[in-house]
Amino acid sequence: MADHPDMPETENDDPPAASGAPAPDSPDSPIEPAAAEPPPGMDEAVLEEEAAEALVEEHMAEPPKPASPAPANAEAAKPKREEESWVEIAKTIVYALLIALVIRTFLFQPFNIPSGSMENTLLIGDYLFVEKYAYGYSRYSFPFGLMPFSGRVFGSEPRRGDVIVFKLPLDNSTDYIKRVVGLPGDRIQMLNGQLYINDKPVPKVRVSDYIERIDGYEQHVPRYRETLPNGKSYFVLDRERDGPGDNTDVFVVPPGHYFMMGDNRDNSADSRTEVGYVPAENLVGKAEFIFFSIDETGVWYEPWTWPGAIRYSRLFTVID
Repeated sequence: MADHPDMPETENDDPPAASGAPAPDSPDSPIEPAAAEPPPGMDEAVLEEEAAEALVEEHMAEPPKPASPAPANAEAAKPKREEESWVEIAKTIVYALLIALVIRTFLFQPFNIPSGSMENTLLIGDYLFVEKYAYGYSRYSFPFGLMPFSGRVFGSEPRRGDVIVFKLPLDNSTDYIKRVVGLPGDRIQMLNGQLYINDKPVPKVRVSDYIERIDGYEQHVPRYRETLPNGKSYFVLDRERDGPGDNTDVFVVPPGHYFMMGDNRDNSADSRTEVGYVPAENLVGKAEFIFFSIDETGVWYEPWTWPGAIRYSRLFTVID
């Protein structure tokens, strides 16, 4: 077939590409094209913003991951912390008890007055502190007398007129409080209501009556000021003239013992009767001062009675 006479000849003189290999500029070329240039007028910041929004949408489309369980050691640490806090509380309580025990044993111990044997120096309802180191320490300085030793450690002699707490010699457990009037070797006697020490009368001067209320009625009790040979002076009551304790035999105080008497002379169980001579070992301490006092109108389960029952004038008074 003859060539068309008007067909122009090709101007491309390059040889045709080899069979099976696409031309470099062909759309089927495996070579990755260069990154597309951003459209005219579009800023790179806008493109970055669009990319970020696409990333957020992709993450939101993903299902939420289940929360990871708490570590096992964190759960175990919680009861451990609670246990440590209880241990600290227990240690605090133990320390407080030990401190209180040391103070009570070696320094001061509180007592209350349940009877009227020391009126008017001490009244029923008085609360006082006893100085434990005044005469040294014995087994009875410790709770329940548990210390296994006899005698006194760092001991010193009481003075006549001291008001002392001691263990009753009959059972070595009951606490009594009286005034020392006889030292070892003294001769003690009561004649017609007057105290004699070593055959000499102790001066006794009448003063104003002691006024008390019993069942709402006012009563006057004869009161005297007694002065011991060492100058110690205090009040005593004489409720009964020629009472059972107003006349006694002569008591000779043995070595290492003391003679005790109550200031309420006709209403006191003391060395004149069943108490007898008190061994030095039984001394607990010297009564120093009253820190609280409440009369019989105060009822512990009726708090509204407390303010009117407190004897404010006796608070923090020194014991003569």
